[in-house]
Amino acid sequence: MRVLSVASECVPFVKTGGLADVVGALPGALAGHGVEMRLLLPGYEPVIAALGPHATVARENDLFGGPARLLLGEAEGLPVFVLDAPHLSEREGGLYLGPDGHDWPDNPQRFAALSWVAAFLGRAGAGGWRPQILHVHD
Repeated sequence: MRVLSVASECVPFVKTGGLADVVGALPGALAGHGVEMRLLLPGYEPVIAALGPHATVARENDLFGGPARLLLGEAEGLPVFVLDAPHLSEREGGLYLGPDGHDWPDNPQRFAALSWVAAFLGRAGAGGWRPQILHVHD
């Protein structure tokens, strides 16, 4: 069974709470049960930095306000798709909050873009892989 796990954070790359722990642990926990799981994560700097050799498997010229690439590689032993959209992920502050402690005003667009890419992968797949199930986290 092929499962795409979609989340905004994942241990060991980025974490604000328990979600990241679960997302990071699930692929290994389910592998012994015949589940081939890949992750889809935003292209935060720590995620991009951890990504080993990778390929660009899709491009979008205007994804919610700017260009984006979908990368496929491995990071910390986890197979991962990364949404590399600098206009949505490269910024000072936290994952969800700016340096002023308030939500980023474009959070709806940032996570709608991640959802759009998850739907694309569910329909068409990429890099020779297509999930049978989308496991989408908050």
